[in-house]
Amino acid sequence: MTTDTERLAERFEEHRDHLRAVAYRMLGSLAEAEDAVQEAWFRLGRTDTDEIRNLGGWLTTVVGRVCLDLLRSRTARREQPMEDTFVPDPVIRPLTSVDPEQEVLQADSVGLALLIVLETLEPAERLTFVLHDMFAVPFDDIAPIVERTPAATRQLASRARRRVQGAAPSADPDLGRQRQVLEAFLAASRGGDFEALVALLHPDVVLRVDSGALVRGAAASKVVRGARPVAEGAFTFRRFAGTARLALVNGAVGLVNAPEGGPRSVMAVTVEDGRITGMYILADPERLDRLELTGKED
Repeated sequence: MTTDTERLAERFEEHRDHLRAVAYRMLGSLAEAEDAVQEAWFRLGRTDTDEIRNLGGWLTTVVGRVCLDLLRSRTARREQPMEDTFVPDPVIRPLTSVDPEQEVLQADSVGLALLIVLETLEPAERLTFVLHDMFAVPFDDIAPIVERTPAATRQLASRARRRVQGAAPSADPDLGRQRQVLEAFLAASRGGDFEALVALLHPDVVLRVDSGALVRGAAASKVVRGARPVAEGAFTFRRFAGTARLALVNGAVGLVNAPEGGPRSVMAVTVEDGRITGMYILADPERLDRLELTGKED
């Protein structure tokens, strides 16, 4: 016989993927997203569910409140602005033989480039943008979370939208074209063809490497701008190209370097007009140890 707790747990599980997607976009951290979803479950268990008319909507706002508290706590702890080298946790899936158009439809994902832009928003701006623009939550439901009127909440979203549109790079959504560029990049790296690497990079390409606080030397965190400087970096580390493989990184074609099972680096890119405009590499050993090489897309 199914108990009330078991029935409630079943109803909660129906919403878990959606809640994790909301929290991941809010936090850019897979571990913190899971914690936020779990906290929503705990709060649900302490609530009279007879008073909840729309469980999905209620859970979404609860996760929003939890994430907002976490973002505000981060801001309070952070003595300096977010470092330019920060790269959020990537979501990695195998690159299958599914038709590229169908793969795009299946991947409920958000690119690392956009997550990096979201990191620059104020906590209330980020919550409002994520809930309204990404998940169509009405401003009337968001307003109590950010303790503002619906009109002021709408202004928050508008301000966040302008900042995102001004900072997020445009990118080709076609997985087939992304794959061609990445395969050419790997071939040039493996073959030691420096000029071919330069040709694949946009003149204003930006490379962002997040190696964590403990890595020093040539592999340390950095931001590099320009086709030739970025190509020089790729050329320096070309010995690792032999163990790199294509994968879906946040719904786009990227590279995972995992010579012995565990990833040593994960790279996402933005591609436009056949050239790479942005490269985002997570090489922080501590954070990489927590990643799943093949996991469910958030």
